[in-house]
Amino acid sequence: MTSAISGAAARFTALLPTRTDLTDMRRDIRRDLLAGLTVAIVALPLALGFGVSSGLGAEAGLATAVVAGTLAALFGGSNLQVSGPTGAMTVVLVPIVGEYGPTGVLTVGLMAGVMLVALAALRAGKYMQYVPAPVVEGFTLGIACVIGLQQIPGALGVPKPEGDRVLVVTWRAVEEFARHPNWTAAGLAVSVAAVMLVGARRRPTVPFSILAVVAATAVAQVAGLDAAKPIGDLPSGLPAPSLGFLELGSLGTLLAPAVAVAALAALESLLSASVADGMTVGQKHDPDRELFGQGLANIAAPLFGGVPATGAIARTAVNVRTGAGSRLAALTHAAILAAIVFAAAPLVSKIPLAALAGVLLATAVRMVEVGSLRAMARATRSDALILVLTAVATLALDLVYAVIIGLAMAGALALRAVAQQARLDQVPLDRGDHSAEEHALLAEHIVAYRIDGPLFFAAAHRFLLELTEVADVRVVILRMSRVSTMDATGALVLKDAVEKLTRRGILVLASGIRPGQRQVLESVGALELLRHDGRDFSTTPEAIRAAREHLESAGVLPAGAARQKQGPAPDRATSAEALEEHAEALEEHAR
Repeated sequence: MTSAISGAAARFTALLPTRTDLTDMRRDIRRDLLAGLTVAIVALPLALGFGVSSGLGAEAGLATAVVAGTLAALFGGSNLQVSGPTGAMTVVLVPIVGEYGPTGVLTVGLMAGVMLVALAALRAGKYMQYVPAPVVEGFTLGIACVIGLQQIPGALGVPKPEGDRVLVVTWRAVEEFARHPNWTAAGLAVSVAAVMLVGARRRPTVPFSILAVVAATAVAQVAGLDAAKPIGDLPSGLPAPSLGFLELGSLGTLLAPAVAVAALAALESLLSASVADGMTVGQKHDPDRELFGQGLANIAAPLFGGVPATGAIARTAVNVRTGAGSRLAALTHAAILAAIVFAAAPLVSKIPLAALAGVLLATAVRMVEVGSLRAMARATRSDALILVLTAVATLALDLVYAVIIGLAMAGALALRAVAQQARLDQVPLDRGDHSAEEHALLAEHIVAYRIDGPLFFAAAHRFLLELTEVADVRVVILRMSRVSTMDATGALVLKDAVEKLTRRGILVLASGIRPGQRQVLESVGALELLRHDGRDFSTTPEAIRAAREHLESAGVLPAGAARQKQGPAPDRATSAEALEEHAEALEEHAR
């Protein structure tokens, strides 16, 4: 009991900030402060836009960026990660808001935070490495499409139509715009998006998003563009933390959405941290600690009216490119946004919603890495299929289902590829010191098969079909030293094949069964069947000698043909087979 408690305490301590974190923040304070300022400028319109898109308002986006951004920076597992509201999370939150309202979203965020902390305690972060690249690319492409489509009503300046499917909502918004066009809003959205996309291509270090939003706001105010609806009043500060939104009776109903939010937060945060590692030299995130930090961030954000948060790939990339070297940059980003909330709320409230829609449209376009998509599509047909299927599922269903479908398809195709590597090859008998006549007689009545590769559920039935179609021979030798893995299905199929051949009067002998596979064969009764009358041999030469003895006793070979029935050491009659078995044994030992 004491050891269990001490072990749990050690695991928890490993998730907490360390002295090294503080030391890193002191190395280059000026560089980290400048990086944090740049990220804050980029993050401001995104936080506002994602807050509006989620349905909880711009103030929710700002609160999330400040509170979640601070806690994730302090407790997360990456020195360079920047967290806050993201487009991927917005995609999940929109239907939750529609069904359960704002309080439901806050409750879901709190529950998801608890789940993330539990995942960290269970050390589940390492499983992120098993998500295939085509699933990630398809997932990102689908998210980009959904984010872009979600901005169409705001960009066109029309009220958001009813509906829980983004394609339906987008179509209805276009129809409404066709009946009552708002060219002012559309012009602002297109202009902001164009400035961001063109500017980023020519001067990637300049924060064109904030410049475009400031320009659009100034034009709307100076020209008195009433059609450009602003964000509206914002509170000058964060609300006091409260659990007033929590209704214990609704926890069961909200469990499924909370699981979806937690899964997405874990996936996107760990993916973003991995991207940050790849952009730097010497940085490596702790996945379990990252889950812990994101969990604390999502527990705290709802208390201040914030939406669920994740690591933000775009903001993290900006942080890395501008020279951040420690957590101080992400903390600075959150502090600057907090200052804006307290000091500049009246100015921020005048930003046109169409301008924020333009920012998010440009963000969606920039999320799509054409080069990566092209490379993935050209890799293999399986990779292309997984990518397209995941993207379509993201667009048509939801993000969690999309990832599940992508993983299931990737797993099925991987199993198919592994199963295709398994082979059942007929191999000739070694001539040894037999005469030509005797060797021909042996080959006429004995057939040897070598099973190469995995013998498991995805490939086993093909072996059964091939084995049971063996021609009219007296003995079948199964050489099994090259079977790489075997499961219960493979063992059962092998047992079935042996029984069917035995009923036909064919003796089945096995050689080279590996120690690790004997337990599987024994569990289904196959090993006992092979041991019957001595059908299990260590080497193929021993099996051939037993086959010769069987043919001799059956009168197929003349008496005395088996010249090497005794003697522990093989001579040149079995030298080739012995050498091959020795090489296979060495190979197995090396593995």
